[in-house]
Amino acid sequence: MFGGLRKPKSVRIGGKRLSEILGAHEQFARAAEGGSRAELAGAKLTRVDLSGAVLTHANLAGAQLEGACLREAKLTSADLSGAQLEKADLRTCDATGADFSGADLTGADLSGAELFRADFSRAVLRGAKIRAANFRQAVLRGADLTGADLNVASLRQTDMEGAKLDGADLRTSIIRKV
Repeated sequence: MFGGLRKPKSVRIGGKRLSEILGAHEQFARAAEGGSRAELAGAKLTRVDLSGAVLTHANLAGAQLEGACLREAKLTSADLSGAQLEKADLRTCDATGADFSGADLTGADLSGAELFRADFSRAVLRGAKIRAANFRQAVLRGADLTGADLNVASLRQTDMEGAKLDGADLRTSIIRKV
């Protein structure tokens, strides 16, 4: 499912190597001199290895990230609205406060992800594996979680109004509105 990934060095976005964009963004995230925000809205990043990448506050709105590896990536407050993340690997990533509104995460793996206060409004998470993820205070309004595996996921104080949960596995989920 996640084999054959492309390395950031081999991917060019607007004439620049993705590895250079990521390096400058990491400096930006640390507020270091010479840093610049990663503007990757609509970028074609299909099957790219972004594991462990620092993408805090990055603009990935509408990006094509199908089959990409974002395992252990730092996605805090990143904009992934409308992004295509089908079958992406987001295991143990930190997406605190990230915007996934309208994103397609069909078949993605978000197991162990930190999704505190993330926005998944109208996102598609059909058949996604979301075991042991923390959705505390997240927004899942109108999200499609049909057939998703949410075992051991924390859904405390999560807004799930209008969410589609047909066939979702919630047997061991922690659901408590406080």
